[in-house]
Amino acid sequence: MSAPVRTVAGLLNSALAADPGRPLVTYYDDATGERVELSVATFANWVSKTANLLQDDLAAEPGDRLALLMPAHWQTAVWLVAASATGVVVDLQGDPSAAALAVSGPDTLDAARACPGERVALSLRPLGARFPETPEGFIDYAAEVPGQGDQFMPYVPVDPGAPFLVVGQTEELTGQQAVQRAEEDAAATGLSQGSRLLSTRPFDGWEGLSAGLLAPLAAGGSVVLCRNTARLDDATLRRRSEEERVTHTVD
Repeated sequence: MSAPVRTVAGLLNSALAADPGRPLVTYYDDATGERVELSVATFANWVSKTANLLQDDLAAEPGDRLALLMPAHWQTAVWLVAASATGVVVDLQGDPSAAALAVSGPDTLDAARACPGERVALSLRPLGARFPETPEGFIDYAAEVPGQGDQFMPYVPVDPGAPFLVVGQTEELTGQQAVQRAEEDAAATGLSQGSRLLSTRPFDGWEGLSAGLLAPLAAGGSVVLCRNTARLDDATLRRRSEEERVTHTVD
């Protein structure tokens, strides 16, 4: 009998071993018309490169706090799992002035400048494109991550009982607790192997992160992550669900 998975990065490793070619994250941005589909293997490659960036270029260590100031986006999901792989603590939409690192989308750059440590900016442009001009005081993720290694090994083994995720001002989860909650959410939603969940929830709390990545990952399923859906009518969303073979929907 195999040992239970005890970190979010471990969930991804299990998915990679089971079926690397299956879809994991399909992302829509209905403000730009962008659609991106990432297999387990492609998503894992982005995670490895990001974890190497964190550990080597940004000198992040287990226990360092990372203010993740990002919307519901496939690259946000990548950073979440990369933090799990390195032992870095994700403070979701947290105070950057109290963090060792800040990771920001284009709309939160001013807030992220309060971080006294390393700052990473993501343009969130289609195809992961760079900023036309790197924001002052930041490194451009799209410029730095391609050259990182495709395999990742932490210098120090990650403790699944150590803090992993801070949500709001009071809730803190260890890696093991995050996995357990994701598994519970998957069961409560009825997700199983091969399920395909469509989520329109923002990444502003546990519910959004769980629906937008963690619960489908824990179940052996996949997610259709949709952003800026306010402009869509019901018929368009239903057609997307049919085309993407969605089995479950949360909003």
